[in-house]
Amino acid sequence: MAFENLSNKLQQVFQQLRGKGRLTEGDVKTAMREVKLALLEADVNFKIVKQFVAKVSERAIGSDVMESLTPGQQVIKIVNEELVALMGSTQSKLTFSAKPPTVYLMVGLQGAGKTTSSGKLAGLLKKEGRRPLLVACDVYRPAAIKQLQVVGEHFGIPVFTMGDQVSPVQIAQKALEEAKKNQNDVVLIDTAGRLHINEELMEELKEIKAAVHPQEILLVVDAMTGQDAVTVAQSFNDQLGVDGIIMTKLDGDARGGAALSVRAVTQKPIKFIGMGEKMEDLEPFYPDRMAGRILGMGDVLSLIEKAQSNLDEKMAREMEKKMRENDFTLEDFLTQMQQIKKMGPIKDLLGMLPGMGQLNLDALNQVDADKEMRRVEAIIQSMTPQERQNPAILNGPRKKRIAQGCGRSIADVNRLLKQFDDMKKMMKQMNAMTKGKKGRFKFPFA
Repeated sequence: MAFENLSNKLQQVFQQLRGKGRLTEGDVKTAMREVKLALLEADVNFKIVKQFVAKVSERAIGSDVMESLTPGQQVIKIVNEELVALMGSTQSKLTFSAKPPTVYLMVGLQGAGKTTSSGKLAGLLKKEGRRPLLVACDVYRPAAIKQLQVVGEHFGIPVFTMGDQVSPVQIAQKALEEAKKNQNDVVLIDTAGRLHINEELMEELKEIKAAVHPQEILLVVDAMTGQDAVTVAQSFNDQLGVDGIIMTKLDGDARGGAALSVRAVTQKPIKFIGMGEKMEDLEPFYPDRMAGRILGMGDVLSLIEKAQSNLDEKMAREMEKKMRENDFTLEDFLTQMQQIKKMGPIKDLLGMLPGMGQLNLDALNQVDADKEMRRVEAIIQSMTPQERQNPAILNGPRKKRIAQGCGRSIADVNRLLKQFDDMKKMMKQMNAMTKGKKGRFKFPFA
């Protein structure tokens, strides 16, 4: 999970602060020393760490905090505000040309995920009602053109290509003509990368830039490379001029140093982040939401957005109605689980809930969580439609048959049935509590 190590360490520091009724200057200095170590271990740029800790310390030792009734909470609030400022304060959106098509030049080193990110971004823009065109300008890497075509096909987006024997500058120019002819209002140019920054790469990108005058140059960097990502961003910005950054593989970076450093070092905003392997796993970057995740405050807005984009709203409302009428079956239980699985790893979803960050999410092994969901699915799928609709008929012989059918034990079957009964009882109690009240209880994602 993104920032997992940093998040755990910071929350340990803040737990100690919360436990003190009054804070001394020594308490704050000790806490800031731990924060500094946590940030350095997260591979955050040393200069950025030094500046960050100095700002927080200066504010935290002020009389407003030291004399507060909840000084620990005040310090956490300051850290949150400074984290948000460090990552850019507000969401930075794409800008669009007054006269279409709007051109985005996608740049970055080989292996950062540039081609896939180009397709994912085109997919997001298509959802917003735009008509994007992908352009294959990487004529050097084997299968780069084919890869872009596969991504484009997934989202139903056309890909302009002239093969690998034409210069990237010519391809980009012809693509603009094609976009105007076909009324594509957005053009995303996937350029070639190298294993490292060199003069040849930069010269080619400068030529493409001069030929098509992009609205924005978007740099794709790999979060897993830590401070190397910051160095790459700085070099591209110095030589080419970058308007925004797309940070890939952030979900796999437990440290998070790149995300916390790159904006502060380059003064260029992170516009999107890659948070998974699925084609749809590209999200707008919100500094305030990310700070909330790091500090264990949750990120309910992102969770709601995930639910809205992944779950079937009509199905959710039908499920809510069944729960209210106490007509919720094992078939419905299975359907709801399969819907929630679409939203991503359970551990990441829990990390978005306020307060969950204060729990030890390390104890929730993602492999075990996924295994548990597969176990439940296997048991329910081994039942007959009649048994799913009416679990009360499940006697000893039926449970034995179900257990043998899915390769589980009778104890596993009984445990699932108990979980299901407990959930139904809880729903019944909630219905009773809210009965007659003006505001009805809303079930999750309904």
